[in-house]
Amino acid sequence: MLPTIDIDPRKCHTPFKCKKCLQVCPQAVFMVVPTRVERFKETDPEDYEVQAVFRDKCVVCMDCVEVCPTHALKVEVGGD
Repeated sequence: MLPTIDIDPRKCHTPFKCKKCLQVCPQAVFMVVPTRVERFKETDPEDYEVQAVFRDKCVVCMDCVEVCPTHALKVEVGGD
């Protein structure tokens, strides 16, 4: 049963600078990816978001939820 990982982009507004969830996650579930890329321009640090790319590796330790300074993460295990 895979956990549901919700990341609120309105609360997680500077993931490229923060990256606390990436640093604390023992399973490396998260990645910071660009939301907008323009040719021949450096991507603005504000144009990134955190994604749970490897959700299947999550062990629901909740370290990411505890370390998030803006409370943007929510991890739940459903009853599938």
